[in-house]
Amino acid sequence: MTVSAHPAQDRVLVVNAGSSSLKLSVLDPAGAVTAHADLPAPRGAADDRAIRAAIESFGPVDAVGHRVVHGGTRYTAAVQVDDQVRQRLESLTDLAPLHQPKSLAALDAVQGVLPGVPAVACFDTAFHATIPAAAATFALPEEWRTRWSLRRYGFHGLSHAYASRRAAQLLGRDAEDLRLVSCHLGAGASLAAVMNGRSVDTTMGFTPLDGLVMATRSGSVDPGLVLWLEEHVHMPAAELAAALEYRSGLYGLAGTADMRELLTRAAGGDERAGLAREVYLHRLRGSVAAMAAAMDGLDAIVFTGGVGENSAEIRERAMDGLGFLGVAPDPVANAAGTGDREIGAPAAATRALVIGAREDIEIARQVRAVLGW
Repeated sequence: MTVSAHPAQDRVLVVNAGSSSLKLSVLDPAGAVTAHADLPAPRGAADDRAIRAAIESFGPVDAVGHRVVHGGTRYTAAVQVDDQVRQRLESLTDLAPLHQPKSLAALDAVQGVLPGVPAVACFDTAFHATIPAAAATFALPEEWRTRWSLRRYGFHGLSHAYASRRAAQLLGRDAEDLRLVSCHLGAGASLAAVMNGRSVDTTMGFTPLDGLVMATRSGSVDPGLVLWLEEHVHMPAAELAAALEYRSGLYGLAGTADMRELLTRAAGGDERAGLAREVYLHRLRGSVAAMAAAMDGLDAIVFTGGVGENSAEIRERAMDGLGFLGVAPDPVANAAGTGDREIGAPAAATRALVIGAREDIEIARQVRAVLGW
């Protein structure tokens, strides 16, 4: 466990339950992290004693913001948690069986330590609630769509919301007059078309399996392929799900989910790694173009997330294939520097930026809005 703490006032504790860790951060009103703990959670839940010790070391907090992956159709904005909300969030577990239980376990554990502190649930799906029907609707039987709320939900909304707002600040533009594609590229990856500050399209769909090629997730595949495997190979649904989630993507193509290792191997002539890189980029470039089409043009492209922030090669190769959209990299700016910055060629019609992923700032902002601070 890593813990650091500094005193502050009007503080929001941000809780982010990941696949193998629980991140706790305390933010002041300016968005500065004044305390932080990264707790191991190998089975999706951190040790209650470790959570209590970390939170008590932080000192008093005024509110708690929880990252919750799925809000369904009911929760299209952050909401203060009470018993009824907690029950409804649990009822959404079938829509995100890998993620929702971890968020709820963290919510319960933190509430056990801070029972009198208001808690707010902030949803990764909420930012995409503004997607128009043409982009959100699947061409499926109406009774299916109505009965089971089958639609494009989209994910990574907290990251896309922050990145789009931060991009407007860096560009000196009003978010209400800006068309941008936010590229959240990490182990999970998705794009969002953000026009006038609102999501109008995204690459993930009913689940986080859809869209881009990811570290271990397949991204979009022909549904007929999945049906063929079920019918002709008699592959069980559980095995299909595990393969698409954990043994596909870059790992399935090249035997590694680590982009740094993959690029090193590709540079050395490894054919599997080279193919994986090109498959990844092919899907990324095509999806950026689709997002731009949803907005009838593009003013800026933003890279965020672990790969988006740290891989100059992926950014440059992606931009090299997007010249028809007015995108062009500045090789020096792209390869050098740290922090939020522009990386596009000065004469390029479309601006390009790198922005650090700060879901914690977005969560704290939403908490303050819900509580009227």
